[in-house]
Amino acid sequence: MKFERSAGILLHPTSLPGDYGIGTIGKNAFHFVDFLVECGQKLWQVFPLGPTGYGDSPYQSFSTFAGNPLLIDLELLRDEGLLSEEDLKSIPHFNNNNIDFGKLIEVKNQLLSIAFQNYKISGKSFSEECSTFCEDNAFWLDDYALFMAVKEFHGGKLWTEWEEDIAFRKKGAVEKWKDKLDYRFNFQKFLQYTFFNQWKKLKEYANDKGVKIIGDIPIFIAYDSSDLWANKSIFTVDDKGKQITIAGVPPDYFSETGQLWGNPLYKWKEIEKDNFSWWKKRIQKTLELVDIVRIDHFRGLDAYWEVPGGAPNAIKGNWIKAPGRKMFEAIKEELGELPIIAEDLGVITPEVEKLRDDFGFQGMKILQFAFGEEGDKNFLPHNYEKNCVVFTGSHDNDTTVGFLKKKKKKNSGFYEWAQRYLNYYGDNITLELIRVAYASVANFVVIPMQDILGLGSDARMNFPGKLGGNWNWRFDWNQVNEYIPFHYKKLTEIYERNGKKKKKRAC
Repeated sequence: MKFERSAGILLHPTSLPGDYGIGTIGKNAFHFVDFLVECGQKLWQVFPLGPTGYGDSPYQSFSTFAGNPLLIDLELLRDEGLLSEEDLKSIPHFNNNNIDFGKLIEVKNQLLSIAFQNYKISGKSFSEECSTFCEDNAFWLDDYALFMAVKEFHGGKLWTEWEEDIAFRKKGAVEKWKDKLDYRFNFQKFLQYTFFNQWKKLKEYANDKGVKIIGDIPIFIAYDSSDLWANKSIFTVDDKGKQITIAGVPPDYFSETGQLWGNPLYKWKEIEKDNFSWWKKRIQKTLELVDIVRIDHFRGLDAYWEVPGGAPNAIKGNWIKAPGRKMFEAIKEELGELPIIAEDLGVITPEVEKLRDDFGFQGMKILQFAFGEEGDKNFLPHNYEKNCVVFTGSHDNDTTVGFLKKKKKKNSGFYEWAQRYLNYYGDNITLELIRVAYASVANFVVIPMQDILGLGSDARMNFPGKLGGNWNWRFDWNQVNEYIPFHYKKLTEIYERNGKKKKKRAC
């Protein structure tokens, strides 16, 4: 697929400004689209949009198909008459610089429950539009809604700790528990209808303004998810739910024992039997929400590191070949050309590169990787190929200001190397790195909002391997000065990332 030379910003909706404890897909999301347009940007990249589970990470979701109810905008529900002004005034004060997930989840669920009650009282209870949504999405929605209802009934416990009949979906159990938890089952359906309805309007607004949304698919699903609970036959668990094998990466210069992710792996032979139907639905559903899909840990679709279940670390594992080529051929045959960004970072083999290139997927470049202790020349802009996306950093990196400050403080020579490479000795080297990214041949340049605002390590989004304190950063509109839109619009014009080709000058 041909990708137009463009620029954009990486910002998850949870990081948007606003009251009520978390960024949502309401007025501030629409305002952010306007901000993108003002800056000449044509791309908005987000993380996975699913309901977050362990550690509040969007990469550990209760469903690969569902939307996150925490992103539902309460003011839009008020405008529909499903909440009152008094309901909103009853919400306790939140620190709007960071998300307090523990406090937020309890408060927001109470408000969403009130909205559902009012929806039922209003006589709209399952309106034609909502019923149509439920029917069209029944292949995942029924399982997800029941999973969440049963999980709530059991105080949030892992599905293996539920009653055996529903944990393993024994004969008659699904219908029995649907009847038993009818109210909560339909509440979960209402939340998904509401999320998708609000998101659809936001996406349409962005697209009408010339902004495309880049979404994200984690390659593996969470163990504690409706995906696994409802589809055990295609994941590496036994008949008791115990994990036979789990995902990870082998030992490397980052870790002597590798990384043990703990996600279940795929039974690819089972998935192939129906021509990759589950993956087709996954890609198709994601492309209803976004315009372009980034696949996290893309290399796992060529070969993945398989670790025995229960292993203490990722040392004793094996590389297992995956049928990524067969799968993408099957998906392409049904869905056509695929607008995919392949997260091809880390140790990448020629086979992975060939899989990426044969389907025309864009790879990724991280500028920070070129200037650290393990500096990799492949991430220097003069070595880029055109079909890639360049970032200053990702959600797993420090902000660029924080990264460079640490390099300078270490006095290791890498900061000076960056100065020499950029031929820049001023005070705002982050801005110069961004300019170099814009000037590169890469089709896309996407800059994290933290780097646009020039923020330090306090604004970092995620610390891999650290428990707690992740995914909670938010910005404020007061941090956006009038110079930012002017500067970035000029960059898009100078480096032809605004969709307009420069006219050739006469000699």
